Amino acid sequence: MPEVDISFADKIFHFVTYALLMGLWYFSLVYTLKFSPKKGMLYAFIIAFVFGMIIEVLQDTLTTTRSLDVFDVVANTFGALLATLVLSFYNKLRVKNK
Repeated sequence: MPEVDISFADKIFHFVTYALLMGLWYFSLVYTLKFSPKKGMLYAFIIAFVFGMIIEVLQDTLTTTRSLDVFDVVANTFGALLATLVLSFYNKLRVKNK
């Protein structure tokens, strides 16, 4: 069996960063561009996912010191998914309080 060396600190950084990016894109889409909350959430998630994929592919193709890491993509995606869940909960609470 080949050894798999995964840096969990790096994966946690990817997770948190993409959760924050997803949230920032969501708030920009909803409050600046006036998207509906559901549409803003969907688009923000798609942007975060596609952005993460593009960055990983570019690392693999344009640099010699970095490479594509599937686990980074997974961490990015789960970070964006967590932000989606938190924002969904936030929107439900906001609607109940109005």
